[in-house]
Amino acid sequence: MANHKATKKDVRQATKRRERNRYYGKTTRNAIRDLRKSTDAAAKEEQLPLVASQIDKLAKRGIIHKNKAANLKSKLAKHVNAVKAAASAA
Repeated sequence: MANHKATKKDVRQATKRRERNRYYGKTTRNAIRDLRKSTDAAAKEEQLPLVASQIDKLAKRGIIHKNKAANLKSKLAKHVNAVKAAASAA
């Protein structure tokens, strides 16, 4: 690492950003996990828009790629719809 003031500042900023991005990513992964583990179909339907919003924010901030965000949301929607269909059939 160079010994310039600007480089030291850049390292501090990058560390802050990395920690913040890790927090957002981990929080969203936990929300996805909770959505998948939930057993109540109604609760899953309520959680889906909130989780989708978190995923969109990750893509907007550049933490994940926009296509990955779309794939995650699609898989979650399919999962919720399958559970909903199974619950209504039973």
